[in-house]
Amino acid sequence: MFLEQGFKGKHHWYHYFGGTLLIFFLFLAAQGFVAVFLEYHAHPVSLMNASLPEVMKATGLSENFIVFLLLASFVFASVGIYLAVRFIHQRSFKSLITPFQKINWRKYFFSFGLMSSFIIFSTIISYYFYPEDLLFQFELFPFLILLIISIFLIPIQAGFEELFFRGYLLQGLGVIFRNRWAPLILTSVLFGLMHASNPEVDQLGESLLIYYIGTGLFMGIITLMDDSLELALGFHTANNFIQILLITSDYSVFQSPSILKDLSKPTEAWSEILFPLLILYPLLILIFSRKYKWKNWKEKLSGSVQPIPPENFPQV
Repeated sequence: MFLEQGFKGKHHWYHYFGGTLLIFFLFLAAQGFVAVFLEYHAHPVSLMNASLPEVMKATGLSENFIVFLLLASFVFASVGIYLAVRFIHQRSFKSLITPFQKINWRKYFFSFGLMSSFIIFSTIISYYFYPEDLLFQFELFPFLILLIISIFLIPIQAGFEELFFRGYLLQGLGVIFRNRWAPLILTSVLFGLMHASNPEVDQLGESLLIYYIGTGLFMGIITLMDDSLELALGFHTANNFIQILLITSDYSVFQSPSILKDLSKPTEAWSEILFPLLILYPLLILIFSRKYKWKNWKEKLSGSVQPIPPENFPQV
């Protein structure tokens, strides 16, 4: 019933087109404000194509403040999603997350805990076997500030990407194409391309886009199979939240006063791309499918999407 939520309210293609324009306008306006603010503080130095260390040196601003500015822009983008759903489509914001009456927070925190545990465990293993590649740089006061920023803004940043790609676009494309496989593939590719400008791609190579597209495909699959967005939201939030607190590098999109800093030379490592795509994500899908008793895989991933009468929507 998740994709069928897209038929609620006003759901013609031009409603979704207009909503997408509104969301991007607010997001780009916020990003533009951040860019102008940083350029002003860096004057007369130009920040065009500058790295974060160069931005910090030119502006005199701390890592935490720059992280705050970058994350805060997603607040405006999230407001754009809310305005589009409530006033353009005239349906409930909750319908982007679940077709049921209540959001299942247990699913959210189960997914969050599962991904958090994996990241922490794998980082401990890496630190044990390759201590020369990881610098312990923990400083209590900057870390506590980062923790506060992350608690409030990382769920909004990760939530925006999920609500937009696996919520708004997935449902909207479901309405337009009237099937499930096309929205799944298109949103996964668009999710990957959105990360093409990340500094990690510049340093590690364009093959990293395969990882981003594969990650989008994974989150799309668990959303369609579970008929709700809580699992993808928990996974995405955990990934960004734990990563920003635990480890950073000179080419991370969000460089931060984290506990560890990766000193290894950036290289195009296929093992780091293929491991999550071929091992981790299938394992997580297996765990979720067993726990939540997923069935009808073919229908949920490639079946048709048709309008459902309101009285047939689930009520519990």
